[in-house]
Amino acid sequence: MNKNTLLAEVNSALDAVRKGNPLAPSITNTVTINFVANAQLACGGSAAMVYLADEGEMMAKVSKSMYINMGTQFTCYPETLPRTAKACVECGNNWVLDPVGIGIGEQRENILKQFKECKPKIIRANASEVIALASLWELIEKRESSVRGVDSTDEVMSAKDAAVAIANFTGGAVAVSGKVDLVTDGTTSVLCHGGSAFLPMITGAGCSLGGVCAVYGNVTTPFIAALTATILYNEASIKAEKKSKGPGTFQTKFLDQLYLVSSRGIKNSDIEII
Repeated sequence: MNKNTLLAEVNSALDAVRKGNPLAPSITNTVTINFVANAQLACGGSAAMVYLADEGEMMAKVSKSMYINMGTQFTCYPETLPRTAKACVECGNNWVLDPVGIGIGEQRENILKQFKECKPKIIRANASEVIALASLWELIEKRESSVRGVDSTDEVMSAKDAAVAIANFTGGAVAVSGKVDLVTDGTTSVLCHGGSAFLPMITGAGCSLGGVCAVYGNVTTPFIAALTATILYNEASIKAEKKSKGPGTFQTKFLDQLYLVSSRGIKNSDIEII
Protein backbone atom coordinates (compact mmCIF):
# COMPACT_ATOMS: atom_id res chain seq x y z
CA MET A 1 0.00 0.00 0.00
CA ASN A 2 1.40 3.39 -1.01
CA LYS A 3 0.55 7.01 -0.27
CA ASN A 4 -1.53 7.49 -3.43
CA THR A 5 -3.63 4.40 -2.68
CA LEU A 6 -4.26 5.58 0.86
CA LEU A 7 -5.27 9.07 -0.24
CA ALA A 8 -7.62 7.60 -2.85
CA GLU A 9 -9.34 5.59 -0.13
CA VAL A 10 -9.48 8.66 2.10
CA ASN A 11 -11.19 10.66 -0.64
CA SER A 12 -13.64 7.82 -1.26
CA ALA A 13 -14.57 7.93 2.42
CA LEU A 14 -14.99 11.72 2.34
CA ASP A 15 -17.26 11.40 -0.68
CA ALA A 16 -19.31 8.52 0.77
CA VAL A 17 -20.08 10.49 3.93
CA ARG A 18 -21.05 13.59 1.95
CA LYS A 19 -23.44 11.52 -0.15
CA GLY A 20 -24.83 9.33 2.62
CA ASN A 21 -25.04 11.63 5.69
CA PRO A 22 -24.51 8.65 8.05
CA LEU A 23 -25.54 8.79 11.69
CA ALA A 24 -22.79 8.42 14.30
CA PRO A 25 -24.37 8.57 17.77
CA SER A 26 -22.17 9.59 20.70
CA ILE A 27 -21.89 9.27 24.44
CA THR A 28 -19.36 11.99 25.01
CA ASN A 29 -17.78 14.52 27.32
CA THR A 30 -20.29 17.14 28.46
CA VAL A 31 -17.56 19.79 28.22
CA THR A 32 -17.22 19.15 24.48
CA ILE A 33 -20.58 17.73 23.42
CA ASN A 34 -21.55 20.74 21.28
CA PHE A 35 -18.24 20.81 19.44
CA VAL A 36 -18.33 17.04 18.82
CA ALA A 37 -21.80 17.30 17.26
CA ASN A 38 -20.85 20.34 15.17
CA ALA A 39 -17.72 18.62 13.83
CA GLN A 40 -19.72 15.53 12.87
CA LEU A 41 -22.24 17.70 11.05
CA ALA A 42 -19.56 19.80 9.35
CA CYS A 43 -17.90 16.77 7.75
CA GLY A 44 -21.23 15.53 6.41
CA GLY A 45 -22.41 13.17 9.12
CA SER A 46 -25.38 13.21 11.45
CA ALA A 47 -25.16 13.43 15.25
CA ALA A 48 -27.19 12.12 18.19
CA MET A 49 -26.06 12.50 21.81
CA VAL A 50 -27.33 10.11 24.50
CA TYR A 51 -26.62 9.19 28.14
CA LEU A 52 -28.91 6.42 29.33
CA ALA A 53 -28.31 2.68 28.88
CA ASP A 54 -31.49 1.98 26.90
CA GLU A 55 -30.78 4.94 24.63
CA GLY A 56 -27.22 3.71 24.04
CA GLU A 57 -28.48 0.25 23.13
CA MET A 58 -31.09 1.72 20.79
CA MET A 59 -28.52 3.91 19.03
CA ALA A 60 -26.17 0.94 18.65
CA LYS A 61 -28.88 -0.82 16.68
CA VAL A 62 -29.70 2.03 14.29
CA SER A 63 -26.17 3.07 13.29
CA LYS A 64 -23.22 1.19 11.84
CA SER A 65 -20.77 3.19 13.95
CA MET A 66 -20.93 4.78 17.42
CA TYR A 67 -18.66 6.87 19.63
CA ILE A 68 -17.99 6.46 23.36
CA ASN A 69 -15.89 9.07 25.14
CA MET A 70 -14.89 8.49 28.78
CA GLY A 71 -14.54 12.19 29.58
CA THR A 72 -17.30 13.19 32.00
CA GLN A 73 -18.41 10.30 34.20
CA PHE A 74 -21.96 10.03 35.52
CA THR A 75 -23.35 7.56 38.05
CA CYS A 76 -25.30 5.81 35.29
CA TYR A 77 -22.22 5.16 33.16
CA PRO A 78 -21.14 1.84 34.76
CA GLU A 79 -24.40 0.54 33.28
CA THR A 80 -24.71 2.70 30.17
CA LEU A 81 -21.24 2.36 28.66
CA PRO A 82 -20.71 -1.44 28.85
CA ARG A 83 -24.28 -2.11 27.69
CA THR A 84 -23.83 0.23 24.72
CA ALA A 85 -20.48 -1.24 23.73
CA LYS A 86 -21.87 -4.77 24.03
CA ALA A 87 -24.85 -3.84 21.87
CA CYS A 88 -22.51 -2.51 19.15
CA VAL A 89 -20.60 -5.78 19.15
CA GLU A 90 -23.77 -7.90 19.09
CA CYS A 91 -25.04 -5.90 16.10
CA GLY A 92 -21.71 -6.34 14.31
CA ASN A 93 -21.15 -2.58 14.22
CA ASN A 94 -18.05 -0.47 14.69
CA TRP A 95 -17.58 1.56 17.83
CA VAL A 96 -14.97 4.16 18.66
CA LEU A 97 -13.41 4.59 22.10
CA ASP A 98 -11.69 7.66 23.52
CA PRO A 99 -10.23 6.57 26.89
CA VAL A 100 -9.68 10.17 27.99
CA GLY A 101 -8.86 10.51 31.67
CA ILE A 102 -7.68 6.92 32.03
CA GLY A 103 -6.14 6.56 35.47
CA ILE A 104 -8.54 9.02 37.10
CA GLY A 105 -10.80 7.13 39.48
CA GLU A 106 -11.94 3.56 40.06
CA GLN A 107 -15.20 3.83 38.11
CA ARG A 108 -13.42 4.87 34.92
CA GLU A 109 -10.84 2.11 35.25
CA ASN A 110 -13.46 -0.59 35.86
CA ILE A 111 -15.40 0.42 32.75
CA LEU A 112 -12.25 0.46 30.62
CA LYS A 113 -11.38 -3.02 31.86
CA GLN A 114 -14.79 -4.26 30.71
CA PHE A 115 -14.24 -2.71 27.28
CA LYS A 116 -11.42 -5.19 26.62
CA GLU A 117 -14.05 -7.85 25.91
CA CYS A 118 -15.98 -5.55 23.57
CA LYS A 119 -12.97 -4.72 21.35
CA PRO A 120 -13.56 -1.19 20.04
CA LYS A 121 -12.75 -1.00 16.33
CA ILE A 122 -11.15 2.45 16.60
CA ILE A 123 -9.35 3.95 19.56
CA ARG A 124 -8.53 7.66 19.40
CA ALA A 125 -6.27 8.89 22.17
CA ASN A 126 -3.07 10.68 23.01
CA ALA A 127 0.19 8.79 23.53
CA SER A 128 -0.05 8.55 27.32
CA GLU A 129 -3.61 7.23 27.13
CA VAL A 130 -2.67 4.60 24.55
CA ILE A 131 0.21 3.34 26.69
CA ALA A 132 -2.00 3.31 29.79
CA LEU A 133 -4.80 1.42 28.01
CA ALA A 134 -2.44 -1.22 26.57
CA SER A 135 -1.02 -1.70 30.07
CA LEU A 136 -4.48 -1.90 31.64
CA TRP A 137 -5.50 -4.55 29.11
CA GLU A 138 -2.19 -6.40 29.69
CA LEU A 139 -1.25 -6.24 26.01
CA ILE A 140 2.22 -4.89 26.77
CA GLU A 141 4.52 -5.09 29.75
CA LYS A 142 3.31 -2.76 32.46
CA ARG A 143 4.65 0.70 31.75
CA GLU A 144 4.40 3.89 33.68
CA SER A 145 2.66 6.53 31.60
CA SER A 146 2.18 10.02 32.98
CA VAL A 147 -1.34 11.09 32.12
CA ARG A 148 -1.76 14.65 33.39
CA GLY A 149 -5.52 14.99 33.54
CA VAL A 150 -6.45 14.82 29.86
CA ASP A 151 -3.00 15.83 28.59
CA SER A 152 -0.23 13.58 27.33
CA THR A 153 3.29 13.70 28.69
CA ASP A 154 4.53 11.02 26.27
CA GLU A 155 5.69 11.47 22.67
CA VAL A 156 3.59 9.86 19.94
CA MET A 157 6.29 7.45 18.75
CA SER A 158 6.82 6.16 22.29
CA ALA A 159 3.27 4.78 22.05
CA LYS A 160 3.77 2.99 18.70
CA ASP A 161 4.31 -0.48 20.19
CA ALA A 162 1.31 -0.06 22.47
CA ALA A 163 -0.86 1.16 19.55
CA VAL A 164 0.19 -1.77 17.36
CA ALA A 165 -0.53 -4.22 20.19
CA ILE A 166 -4.01 -2.77 20.73
CA ALA A 167 -4.82 -2.77 17.00
CA ASN A 168 -3.71 -6.38 16.62
CA PHE A 169 -5.81 -7.37 19.63
CA THR A 170 -8.99 -5.58 18.52
CA GLY A 171 -8.63 -6.19 14.78
CA GLY A 172 -9.24 -2.50 14.31
CA ALA A 173 -7.21 0.70 14.31
CA VAL A 174 -5.60 3.11 16.74
CA ALA A 175 -5.11 6.84 16.12
CA VAL A 176 -2.52 8.45 18.40
CA SER A 177 -2.84 12.22 18.40
CA GLY A 178 0.07 14.60 18.92
CA LYS A 179 2.31 17.07 17.13
CA VAL A 180 2.67 14.32 14.53
CA ASP A 181 -0.19 11.82 14.48
CA LEU A 182 0.16 8.06 14.18
CA VAL A 183 -2.55 5.81 12.74
CA THR A 184 -2.08 2.03 12.68
CA ASP A 185 -4.04 -1.15 12.07
CA GLY A 186 -1.24 -3.24 13.54
CA THR A 187 0.26 -3.99 10.13
CA THR A 188 0.38 -0.63 8.36
CA SER A 189 1.37 2.46 10.33
CA VAL A 190 1.11 5.99 8.98
CA LEU A 191 2.54 9.22 10.34
CA CYS A 192 0.38 12.24 9.57
CA HIS A 193 2.36 15.45 9.60
CA GLY A 194 0.90 18.92 9.77
CA GLY A 195 -1.89 20.20 11.95
CA SER A 196 -2.25 23.58 13.61
CA ALA A 197 -0.63 24.61 16.89
CA PHE A 198 -4.06 26.03 17.79
CA LEU A 199 -5.65 22.55 18.02
CA PRO A 200 -4.44 21.89 21.59
CA MET A 201 -5.69 25.35 22.59
CA ILE A 202 -9.37 24.65 21.94
CA THR A 203 -11.57 22.44 24.08
CA GLY A 204 -12.83 19.42 22.19
CA ALA A 205 -10.33 18.97 19.36
CA GLY A 206 -9.47 15.42 20.41
CA CYS A 207 -13.00 14.51 21.50
CA SER A 208 -14.50 15.74 18.24
CA LEU A 209 -11.86 13.84 16.26
CA GLY A 210 -13.13 10.64 17.87
CA GLY A 211 -16.67 11.56 16.89
CA VAL A 212 -15.60 12.20 13.30
CA CYS A 213 -13.76 8.84 13.26
CA ALA A 214 -17.15 7.30 14.08
CA VAL A 215 -18.77 9.14 11.17
CA TYR A 216 -16.28 7.62 8.71
CA GLY A 217 -16.57 4.26 10.48
CA ASN A 218 -19.98 4.01 8.80
CA VAL A 219 -18.55 3.92 5.29
CA THR A 220 -15.10 2.31 5.34
CA THR A 221 -12.69 0.15 7.32
CA PRO A 222 -11.62 1.24 10.82
CA PHE A 223 -8.10 2.01 9.59
CA ILE A 224 -9.23 4.22 6.69
CA ALA A 225 -11.88 5.84 8.90
CA ALA A 226 -9.28 6.82 11.51
CA LEU A 227 -6.83 7.93 8.83
CA THR A 228 -9.46 9.98 6.99
CA ALA A 229 -10.52 11.81 10.14
CA THR A 230 -6.92 12.49 11.15
CA ILE A 231 -5.86 13.80 7.73
CA LEU A 232 -9.04 15.89 7.48
CA TYR A 233 -8.32 17.48 10.85
CA ASN A 234 -4.75 18.33 9.90
CA GLU A 235 -5.74 19.79 6.54
CA ALA A 236 -8.69 21.76 7.94
CA SER A 237 -6.70 23.09 10.90
CA ILE A 238 -3.86 24.41 8.74
CA LYS A 239 -6.30 26.22 6.48
CA ALA A 240 -8.21 27.58 9.48
CA GLU A 241 -5.05 28.85 11.16
CA LYS A 242 -4.23 31.03 8.16
CA LYS A 243 -7.56 32.83 8.63
CA SER A 244 -7.44 33.10 12.43
CA LYS A 245 -6.15 35.64 14.95
CA GLY A 246 -6.15 33.24 17.89
CA PRO A 247 -7.88 30.17 19.40
CA GLY A 248 -11.29 31.85 19.51
CA THR A 249 -11.54 32.68 15.82
CA PHE A 250 -9.71 29.44 15.01
CA GLN A 251 -12.47 27.28 16.47
CA THR A 252 -15.08 28.84 14.21
CA LYS A 253 -12.84 28.82 11.14
CA PHE A 254 -11.93 25.20 11.85
CA LEU A 255 -15.55 24.08 11.63
CA ASP A 256 -15.85 25.97 8.35
CA GLN A 257 -12.79 24.20 6.97
CA LEU A 258 -14.00 20.75 8.09
CA TYR A 259 -16.99 21.44 5.87
CA LEU A 260 -15.01 22.85 2.95
CA VAL A 261 -12.15 20.33 2.92
CA SER A 262 -14.44 17.32 3.27
CA SER A 263 -16.61 18.70 0.46
CA ARG A 264 -13.74 19.31 -1.97
CA GLY A 265 -11.59 16.31 -1.10
CA ILE A 266 -7.89 16.10 -0.29
CA LYS A 267 -5.46 16.36 -3.20
CA ASN A 268 -2.31 15.88 -1.18
CA SER A 269 -1.33 15.38 2.43
CA ASP A 270 1.95 15.09 4.28
CA ILE A 271 1.73 11.46 5.33
CA GLU A 272 4.46 8.88 5.73
CA ILE A 273 4.08 5.09 5.78
CA ILE A 274 6.48 3.63 8.35
